[in-house]
Amino acid sequence: MKSTLSMFNIPNLFTASNMLCGIFAILLSVSGRIDLAPFAIYLGAILDFFDGFLARKLNQQGELGKQMDSLADMITFGVAPGVMMMVLLASVLNPTFYTGNGTPLDWSVQISFALWIENIMSGKAFSFLPFLALIIPFFSIFRLAKFNIDTRQSDSFIGLNTPANTIFFTSFPLLCFYYRGDHSFAGELVRTIVNPTVLVPLIILMSILLVSEIPFFSFKFKHFKWKGNELRFLFLITCGILIPTILVWSIPIIILLYILLSVVENLFIKKQTI
Repeated sequence: MKSTLSMFNIPNLFTASNMLCGIFAILLSVSGRIDLAPFAIYLGAILDFFDGFLARKLNQQGELGKQMDSLADMITFGVAPGVMMMVLLASVLNPTFYTGNGTPLDWSVQISFALWIENIMSGKAFSFLPFLALIIPFFSIFRLAKFNIDTRQSDSFIGLNTPANTIFFTSFPLLCFYYRGDHSFAGELVRTIVNPTVLVPLIILMSILLVSEIPFFSFKFKHFKWKGNELRFLFLITCGILIPTILVWSIPIIILLYILLSVVENLFIKKQTI
């Protein structure tokens, strides 16, 4: 009885709640609410951060929690972004998606998604393109399994971590939500970026980064002094400036900055200290 109850400790409950957020994100996506699905993922990311933090603070780290964490992450940061991007790709394939004629985003997504399913059933050309979004969960399962057995990843990541990859892709549905029907420069830029010719290469590139051997810095602070944490503090300060300044546009920029800083750190900073 005691061992059964110990499974339901606070860190594990946070982990299980993270998984539920991923399920909600999937349900929201397939129901057309790709504008709300990212927020379910963000909540999952917060819970994912705190489950590990609480496990360390409460001294409740264990193999069960480690396995649960990967299983939950596979749902929230593997399957959920894949389904969300599949729905988005199916939507932007519909020529009327961006015009909308005053139709709410969720209705347009539902109509576009239904048309895509109909195209699949009739075997029309290019109708299988949105399935390429499932490359995200395909590579994510390898990334998460590798993390569990790779002893090199105690203080940093080898390959892009799944939460960062997922947060990058949450920006595209939000950009559609805020700028769909907007004929300003920003609206035109969104229509240029959020289309299959840009999204599919990004999905492939970011998925490859998941299983790459490129080291990425983590946010595990051993101490809070400036020396030794320069890159982390620089990144967090930049995030604090970008988020309130450019709002949703900050999301992809922050993730790209994270990738760039990690590459710079490993190509230049670490070489200078060797």
